[in-house]
Amino acid sequence: MTSKPTASGRADYPHFHALQTRWMDNDVYGHVNNVVYYSWFDTAVNYFLMASKALDIPGGDVIGLVIETHCNYFAPVSFPDTVQIGVRVASVGNSSVRYEVGIFREGDDTAAAQGHFIHVYVDAATRRPVTVPEHMRAVLQTILRT
Repeated sequence: MTSKPTASGRADYPHFHALQTRWMDNDVYGHVNNVVYYSWFDTAVNYFLMASKALDIPGGDVIGLVIETHCNYFAPVSFPDTVQIGVRVASVGNSSVRYEVGIFREGDDTAAAQGHFIHVYVDAATRRPVTVPEHMRAVLQTILRT
């Protein structure tokens, strides 16, 4: 039997990206629908990669393809909350990176949701796996979980 996941803290993440929830994010139950969280994961990870110039997403020779995502939910988020998405790197393999992501409501120190997001880096033309470029590895080290 696996143990029940526990929410991480804000201090566990070295990088944050803020997003405003939208009216359309809420579902009929009055909270942000689960599919929106995966969009936030994707946005925060790719924003970090683009802002740090680790990856040229629109024009580079290497792209990241998502092969796995997972999310645990601990507390509801609802419009008009602002969320901060914490990002850290759990591991860097030959061609893959596992990112861990925490969703925090503004002012909260404990994650409302957290999960992971795995990219496999591939050649943009052939879609075949490639080694994570060295310049990207150096950037990823800056947010590597210790």
